[in-house]
Amino acid sequence: MSSALDLSAVKAYLLDLQDRICRELESEDGTAKFTEDNWTRAEGGGGRSRILVEGGVFEKAGVGFSHVHGSTLPPSATAHRPELVGKPWQALGVSLVIHPRNPYVPTSHANVRFFVADPEGANPVWWFGGGFDLTPYYGFEEDCVHWHRTARDAVAPFGDDLYPRWKKECDDYFYLKHRAEPRGIGGLFFDDFNALGFAQSFAALRAVGDAFIPAYRPLVARRKATPYGDRERDFQLYRRGRYVEFNLVWDRGTHFGLQSGGRTESILMSLPPLVSFKYDWHPAPGTEEARLYDVFLKPRDWLGV
Repeated sequence: MSSALDLSAVKAYLLDLQDRICRELESEDGTAKFTEDNWTRAEGGGGRSRILVEGGVFEKAGVGFSHVHGSTLPPSATAHRPELVGKPWQALGVSLVIHPRNPYVPTSHANVRFFVADPEGANPVWWFGGGFDLTPYYGFEEDCVHWHRTARDAVAPFGDDLYPRWKKECDDYFYLKHRAEPRGIGGLFFDDFNALGFAQSFAALRAVGDAFIPAYRPLVARRKATPYGDRERDFQLYRRGRYVEFNLVWDRGTHFGLQSGGRTESILMSLPPLVSFKYDWHPAPGTEEARLYDVFLKPRDWLGV
């Protein structure tokens, strides 16, 4: 591998990030613990998947680390880079999805990753990617402002243009085209990022990874004791259906994992434990459920609220 790329440092950071996030989530939940599942991939590499289920706060949380490699890239990785067809590759990252029990606590997703093609060649092609996004069921403006302010502050040291650019990329990416509907209120999303050189691009990745808990945990603490009933729970399960649809239909990470022979259980651990699908359902006008669609599921400058 090129001496300019320190893959061992990236791997060490990602393993530590997984540890830290799991500790924080266990502390916030207060009752449940993560179980660890170490696995290997026949085509090369492996990972460790950690799952928390039936907690006091989190109905299901998955935080996975993987470091996989192969001799030929899958179609999802070469669709926009035909010059990489047939090249060996390595990919490593941490990905997580948190499905809370209380409908007033938002679901959240985050991942940070590094990819390199032709790592032993004279000119390896590499990039970082990742981000985090928030999927509320009931909207609170102060929560959205905190989420986006934390995201902005995390990447501010790397240029004033990154937050608005990565926010727009997040809004564009986490969009259900078949529903003409955003998945949530966005956050940060970036891919193919190497513009600052390896050291500073890696620093930007670390800033995003390190910002997730400060962005998310205060929202959980603020909402986890909010009283709710069957109506709110039914709406939560219905909206979780959109999460399933996006992950299975549109998510490039899911497609890459399945096409590259990844471990199915780890790839699909992001799916919620319970979900409902209703035919042609719409919230009644004027309700809090309708307010989610009317106010929060629209790209918006949350820092201007």
